[in-house]
Amino acid sequence: MRFGVLGPVTAWTDAGEVVTVPGLKVRALLADLLAHEGRVVSADRLVDDLWGDGPPANPAAALQVRVSQLRRALEDAEPGGKDLVVSRAPGYALRAGPDAVDAGRFARLVEEGEPAEALALWRGAAYADFADAEFLQPVIARLEEARLAAVEEHAEARLAAGEPVEVAELVAAHPLRERLRAVHIQALYRAGRQSEALASYGELRERLAAELGLDPSPELAELQARILRQDPALSGRTERPVTNVPAPVGELIGRGEAVAEVRALLEAGRLVTLTGSGGVGKTSLALEVARQVAGAHPDGAWLVELAPYDRNTPSLAEAVLVALDIREDSAGVLPRLADALRGRRMLLVLDNCEHVVDQAAELTEALLRSAPGLRILATSREPLNVAGEALWSVPALELPEGSELRTVAKADSVRLFVARATASARGFALDARNAEAVAQLCRRLDGIPLALELAATRVRALGVQELVARLDDRFRLLAGFQRGAPARQQTLMAMIDWSWTLLTDPERIVLRRLAVHADGCTLEAAEAVCAEAGVDVLDVLAQLVDRSLVAVVDGPSGVRYRLLESVAAYCLNRLEDAGETRRVRQAHVDYYTALTVRAEPCLRGPEQVRWMRRLDAEAANLRAALDAAPAADALRLVNSLAWYWFLRGRLGEGLRSLESALALGPDGPTADRARARAWHAGFALSLGQDVDWEPALRLAEPGERARAELFVGLCVADPASSQALVDSALATFSEVGDRWGTAVALSRHARDAFTRRDLEALERDGGRSAEMFRELGDQWGRLQATEWLGGLAEIRGDYERASTLFAEGLRTAEELGLWPEAVRRLSWLGWIAMNTGDYGRAMEHCGRALRLATGQGYREGQIFAEMGYGYSARRAGLLEVAETRLGHLLDGVPRDGEPPLFLPSALAELGFVHELRGDAEGARELFLEAFAAARRVGDPRTTAFAVEGLAAASAPEECARLLGLAASARRAHRTPASRSEEDEVRRITAGAMDALGEEEFAAAYARGSELTFDDVA
Repeated sequence: MRFGVLGPVTAWTDAGEVVTVPGLKVRALLADLLAHEGRVVSADRLVDDLWGDGPPANPAAALQVRVSQLRRALEDAEPGGKDLVVSRAPGYALRAGPDAVDAGRFARLVEEGEPAEALALWRGAAYADFADAEFLQPVIARLEEARLAAVEEHAEARLAAGEPVEVAELVAAHPLRERLRAVHIQALYRAGRQSEALASYGELRERLAAELGLDPSPELAELQARILRQDPALSGRTERPVTNVPAPVGELIGRGEAVAEVRALLEAGRLVTLTGSGGVGKTSLALEVARQVAGAHPDGAWLVELAPYDRNTPSLAEAVLVALDIREDSAGVLPRLADALRGRRMLLVLDNCEHVVDQAAELTEALLRSAPGLRILATSREPLNVAGEALWSVPALELPEGSELRTVAKADSVRLFVARATASARGFALDARNAEAVAQLCRRLDGIPLALELAATRVRALGVQELVARLDDRFRLLAGFQRGAPARQQTLMAMIDWSWTLLTDPERIVLRRLAVHADGCTLEAAEAVCAEAGVDVLDVLAQLVDRSLVAVVDGPSGVRYRLLESVAAYCLNRLEDAGETRRVRQAHVDYYTALTVRAEPCLRGPEQVRWMRRLDAEAANLRAALDAAPAADALRLVNSLAWYWFLRGRLGEGLRSLESALALGPDGPTADRARARAWHAGFALSLGQDVDWEPALRLAEPGERARAELFVGLCVADPASSQALVDSALATFSEVGDRWGTAVALSRHARDAFTRRDLEALERDGGRSAEMFRELGDQWGRLQATEWLGGLAEIRGDYERASTLFAEGLRTAEELGLWPEAVRRLSWLGWIAMNTGDYGRAMEHCGRALRLATGQGYREGQIFAEMGYGYSARRAGLLEVAETRLGHLLDGVPRDGEPPLFLPSALAELGFVHELRGDAEGARELFLEAFAAARRVGDPRTTAFAVEGLAAASAPEECARLLGLAASARRAHRTPASRSEEDEVRRITAGAMDALGEEEFAAAYARGSELTFDDVA
């Protein structure tokens, strides 16, 4: 049983069910016992705490009744629960271990340096339902102090990692906490708000002097001085990481010269391929080179692991898209990747190309042609045979000469073996007694790093002499194991087989079954797929880790277990020999199908982030499961994964997987096939394909049909069809009580209302959607709804609220890893800065958004960012920059038919460029075109802006009339001009007034206010 005091006092069963504890006094008793952390509380103290100055007539009996009630509640919830409340003179105690109480787990996690996990345990104020109880005040104060310290530690860690930090409210509540204040000051400075950072320091100094008669600490004073001199170290990391190359886990022994030579080849050419036999260390060398040269490439060094792919993979470009987190679109995988990399200067490491050498060569050649700033470092057992390829054969490590200790110790192969053996066997050392045996071992293993490392793990059990003797036996046994393979590779296979013969039967069972996993697995997956009666998978895994046959990797999604590539290939053969391949692969399919089914509803609620990261980590296993799944399982898999693919922007992957599942045949439930067809239609529409989507919406169950209508409505390009589908879905959601579906539909209504500038509908639907998503805990959904509420604030001129909403949205998008959403929030922040006249900041935000969108291949985001950058440049007087950006926007955009939403404003901005250059006629044509396009879109705000532009390019009297019309229209449609637009109107007004005089201008202005948009020629 578990207990919680970090929030309302609560008890849960081991299964997670809340325990009902009846009565205020009984719950107060539980709180009192928990507060004493297992120590005995005297009966007198308990009576005092529970009843205070008004004790019952028989206090001892009354307390005994409450104790009995508490024991009964715990026993009813979980057999044996009553035994947790023990009677010990002179009173009672609650027997619960530190980890059984969330306060104990909190303290442990803080001590272990995990403040984020510790803070996640808090559900509210400590002992929230007994906050006024006098006997709990010292405990509450201690816990709240510990919580604040953890918040400070977590905030400092986020600052150090370059992540956003928001502690303003805590600073306001605790204005004298210097550590918290230091975090706040640094966060303000990093956000570009230096004056506010200094003001915060000044406020603290005044408060300390007034309330305590003290000065700020020397550390805070030094922080102020660093801000004043703008110390670069305070800026922190503001961009996304520029590498995914893992940090080294140990020294790369014997490869110093190799690293230098490969670096020189990369400087001289654009493609270097490291070749060599399996286990020789190609990957280790490539990763070390990548780490050393990453800083020389503005866009960093990126690792793409090709091991999970096979010759049936349509395009390895997908692997690069996933590694670089680039969004797919309708252009196709390889064209999208080539376009996204075109302007980048980076190093790409393509690891393990040999099994997909033809596809790797095709991909490499295409990328090198399209991206002049790209360099590629590949590893393969054979050349790619691409023009310009520089080959570098990775040799085995240097072998020892002779048997003298001094000579043997210098050899790189010996150095590696000794380093690994020393780590495995405590007390092992190279000396005169074992030097000859170590030298012989290294020679017989041909200096292959993987073989040396495997052999080193056996020193503890066998010693070096026995290792050499057993190697002799294994070589004879495995003669011709892989006919035609190089001698070194035969040696490596012998080494792996030798390790296999030393395993117990349970170890062999688990190891060979682990091999069906792609890119590793969790403990849960290993226990499901490798299960065997009488075998403790966890215990066996630990033994295999000790033997270095299984690697443990602690990543963002938790601990994973991986096999070395050569070991996995060997074990798949052993799996086939055991006749288990089909059954174990089906177990793999069953597990990952169940995992995705479990994950699907969690992608729409408070566990969204955790499950997205979990599925990210399992990408290779999910692909393998889909490849092996029969029709029924494949349909369940793709239906469960479709929303994840959509959230991650992996539209091409989703479409291909849905097509493959549907092509397997008619097997599987009809309802599953219908769902898959609906998902398929939506993905195809998102990628710009022409699809007959109506038949795909014929699902029998009303709720499922409504979700299908909603998804297709989100993806279809035609506004009328989209609105009809979303309206139909919303009606059904209301009938069946689907709150998530209702919230999504309302957010789409809010977007449509924003386009029409229907502010009442926007506020109503956007507000309802945001509130529902908040209650549901769906952060993606809140992003959708609050974007349009931020747009509403911008329309109304409430720039402070708009900035707050978009800044919060940016933090959420970054935490979710939804970079396209981050692009939109950055662009919005730039837009707000532009409308308030801060054009430099606007271009900074939009420039960053544009770089991020280009790297993602996110076309809509590129348009939005380009708009903000170009419009801000125009208002700042940078007409050439503005014209270039606007040209990018309008390039290839059709001017007739149904215009894209950005076309009217882009035309109007280009019109102002011409007007400011004195080209009144060219400007007038553009303003008229912008006016017509804005009316077709149905956007009264941009229509009014186009009229104001037309006024600037007109004769004085007509100018005054048009200004009157625009002002009247803005009032009627409640779309006030932004501050920068107001500046524009003041400039135009001043020119016309100077030409006409005030009275004549006012008369013409008044006549114009009686006109409508229909009166504009």
